[in-house]
This record gives sequence, C-alpha cells and structure tokens, in this order.
Amino acid sequence: MQNPFNNPAFSMAALTAAINLLPNRYGRLESLGLMPVKPVRLRQILVEERNGVLNLLPTLPPGAPGTVGKRGKRTVRSFVVPHIPHDDVVLPEEVQGIRAFGTETELETVAGVLAGHLETMRNKHAITLEHLRMGALKGVILDADGSVLYDLYREFEIPAKTVAFELANEKTNVKGKCLEVLGHIEDNLKGEFMNGVHCLCSPEFFTALTGHAKVVEAYLRWQDGAVLIADMRRGFSYGGMTFEEYRGQATDAEGNVRRFIAAGEAHAFPTGTVDTFATYVAPADFNESVNTLGQPLYAKQEPRKFERGTDLHTQSNPLPMCHRPGVLVKLKA
Repeated sequence: MQNPFNNPAFSMAALTAAINLLPNRYGRLESLGLMPVKPVRLRQILVEERNGVLNLLPTLPPGAPGTVGKRGKRTVRSFVVPHIPHDDVVLPEEVQGIRAFGTETELETVAGVLAGHLETMRNKHAITLEHLRMGALKGVILDADGSVLYDLYREFEIPAKTVAFELANEKTNVKGKCLEVLGHIEDNLKGEFMNGVHCLCSPEFFTALTGHAKVVEAYLRWQDGAVLIADMRRGFSYGGMTFEEYRGQATDAEGNVRRFIAAGEAHAFPTGTVDTFATYVAPADFNESVNTLGQPLYAKQEPRKFERGTDLHTQSNPLPMCHRPGVLVKLKA
C-alpha cells in the first residue's frame, strides 16, 4: 500500500496551517487579547527603551529663539526567543484496516488520526504559552521547571512594586490601596495610555478581598445584586480596578502541579495599551522556514525506520514581553 504520508496534504506547510487553525481551548490571557502576536524573522529580538524627556516650556519675548527639544536616552536590550519542541508518534495500529482502494477515504481517515494528535499537542503548547504570558505579567518569565528565563525588572533595571492590601485587618482602607496601585501604574506608563486596570487574583486573595468589611457591601450591590445570582469571579470592579479570580495551573515534566499565581497574591496590569505587551514568535529551525516570519506553531512529520509509524514534531518559539515592567504591580493579601 502506498504510504499516504508522502502526499502533499501532509507536508510541513499543510500541517503547520492545520495546527494553527485548531482552536485554542486554554488561556485566559489569550481571550483577553492582552499580548498580540508579533512575528519576527530572527531568534533574537531587540527591545529599545527610550526615556522621553518632558519639561515645562518657558515664555519668551517675541523674536527670541525657541527652546531646543531634548531627546531621551536610548537603551537597547537583547532577548533570545525560547525554543519549545514537542514530539509524538502515529503508530500503524492507529490507521490499521484502511484499505488502499479508495485514496480519498484513506487520506481522510489518516488526516483524522493526525488531527487528533495535533489537537493534543496544540493544547500542550497553549498551556505553556499561558504560563509564559503569566510570567511576563508578573515581571519574571519562568521555564516549565520553575527556573527563571528572564527577570524583566533586572533586565530593565527597575525595582518591582508590591502593595500589601492587609485584608486580614478589617480596618484597612482597601480603596486607598487600589488608588495606590492606580497611581503607580499611571506614573509608569511613560507616554502610553490605558483604558483600565485589570487584576488577576489567586482564589485566596479574591475570597479575602470580597469578604473584607470595607468591600463586602459594594460587592453585594455590584450591578444591582448580580453577585447573588451569577458567578462574579470573572470580573468585579472596586476602587477603579477590575478583580478577577484566576486558577491557572499545569503539571510539569516531574508531575508537580505549578500554580501560575501563588496563594494569597494577585497581579495588576493596565489594559487597552498600544505597545506595552506583545508576544514575539520566531521562525522554526527548518530549512523551509529560514528567513521567514515566525508563526505561532509549526508541525512536521517523518516516517520512522522501516516505516514502523510516523513521527510528529511540533514546536513553538514564543517570547511574551512587557516593554514597561514598571506598570506591573504585585498585590498581597
């Protein structure tokens, strides 16, 4: 029987298009649209920081020369895009019983088997990307084993901001804490603009916040008592911020469950910005993808020795980035 995998329908371009068309069923940050994908041609990106200089302009008599504009200092930082490969195999048993009489039927069935594998592999890449993006929102991008890939605060040479909400104290001015967070973010936008501040909270932080004496009344009255009949964990506004419970977690290669947000913590960030967040995607290390713009995911297949199955290879090369780590604030209950 002719090997159906030799058909152009299973080429690198076709499989890459197929895996990118599969829906992403995991990722709150993906649904927020916070970090748009920006394809690049190289495996290394350069982030240019330009500190704008703003100063008051003095009044001068008519005919006097105008003041000369000052340029901000420019700093270029280099980041290597992480490479995330993942392999699987399609065994002959999975396509056993397909007869060679009808080529269309044969390809359709093999394509169905491949689609199942690609969907599983795509979901693993999706949760990995969610983990990297959450790291960018926290200012420290972590690998799957918990090691640090990039500490954005160290890279940009700025201190991390943490606000203790002291929710165990019923007399704490929670609204004042929110205004402190808002003020810090607004001061560090540095020429950017936003349309709001969102805060992803651990379940412990969200429970403590909505149960605090100064917040509970506003929480119960939120949108005419909608909290009494609906699940409000996906968004509750208080003090100019929108708080949302976030339960993202995944299992690493050692079987350890890693929570994306630690217990009792929350992370605030601006929304509606233009150039504060991005997800850079680099091209794969294939001959076909040299000097091309990167795609979110790549897929390729190759027959095994003695044609005892077909190896599937997928890879992603993403680097979520926050260009202004000063706008990121950690909250502690």
